[in-house]
Amino acid sequence: MIPYLLMAFLYIMVAVLMAVEASFSSFHILDWFNGMVWLRIHFITLGVTTQLIYGIMPILTARYYDLPHPETRWDVWATLNTGIVLLLVGIPLTSSVPIISGGTLIFISTVLLIIQLSKIRPSDTTKPASIGRKFYIAGLAYFLVGIIVGTGLFTGWIEPLHITGNAVEVHIHANNWGLLSLVFAGLFVDLYEVWAKRPLANPKSINSIFWMMNVGAFGLIFGPWFLGASPLVKWLVLVPGLVLHLVATIWLLVNAIKPLRGDKVSIGLWHLLGSYFWILAPIAMAPFVVLGIGNLPADTIEATAPQALIYGWVLQYGMAVIPYFFQRFLFKNKNAELGGTKLSLILVNLGSAFLWASIFIEPLQSTLHGTAYLLWTISMIPVVTDLWTKVRTGMARVETAVS
Repeated sequence: MIPYLLMAFLYIMVAVLMAVEASFSSFHILDWFNGMVWLRIHFITLGVTTQLIYGIMPILTARYYDLPHPETRWDVWATLNTGIVLLLVGIPLTSSVPIISGGTLIFISTVLLIIQLSKIRPSDTTKPASIGRKFYIAGLAYFLVGIIVGTGLFTGWIEPLHITGNAVEVHIHANNWGLLSLVFAGLFVDLYEVWAKRPLANPKSINSIFWMMNVGAFGLIFGPWFLGASPLVKWLVLVPGLVLHLVATIWLLVNAIKPLRGDKVSIGLWHLLGSYFWILAPIAMAPFVVLGIGNLPADTIEATAPQALIYGWVLQYGMAVIPYFFQRFLFKNKNAELGGTKLSLILVNLGSAFLWASIFIEPLQSTLHGTAYLLWTISMIPVVTDLWTKVRTGMARVETAVS
């Protein structure tokens, strides 16, 4: 797990610099560099997030089955990180060779991880299957779709893939509603009791949530895929998928919030639960965009909403869980707490609000956009400072032990 943590720390440091660059670009302090929108997003999704989930999923699955802590699979780690570096080089250059090479390596890494998770089985055959693992494997399977389509955006594969709708939406939906939604839900299933010191309100509902979220992700991915083939696809695939995913997400949140009523909630849990507002916001806007209801700026929403989603939901989720994983595995502290501060909680959500406001207040679009990224940058400083301290202390202990 430690190699993944160190890489996550590296990427979150760069993500801070990318947020500064975005803010300065919006304020016209720096020029806009080619490919930076996608690059910023991928530093958080491919960079920070994949490091954490690829490292933790085998550990949580083994823990559920009371098996020994699995050793780091260096083939998975090496192919993942080599692929990420190649993609981060290829995206701003729009060069097909590093993009295809990077996408292929990440695809191989994901397949290897799926195989590893599938092979983790209990010694006691009477123990029920891990529901968390079902979320993980399903999310990784959708990620494979996202990798293929994402690579195809830069290499001309879209037509051979017979994507008749919006290929960018397919890629975003596969990564967000497929990989991240399902894996984050799996983390809730496996770790909520540790984080909140109590079980979910209705653990028996988790299997139903899994299937609703899984089928919903299918509709959200393959609806846009075949949207141009027939107008019926919108009503038979996309809209049902949207509804199922929305209901499943709300049901999961009810399971998480209900046991907390009347108790003081930690900043870390506020980060986790609050982050989901920013996943519900674009889902709530989707019918208006997809169905053309009202006079909303659909193109602007489609271009800007993924940024608000990644920083408001994914980054904020990470602000809580990244310090926890560092404390838990770098220092072997079984009583580790979720991360975040009041400052990070306020500013990360305020930044998302400013970015959404930039969509609808066109005269102030650049100012609001720049302010959003500035707020996100400042919100990351307490978390990054905490991680810096943890990394220095943890590595000092390792060096002392070796010497």
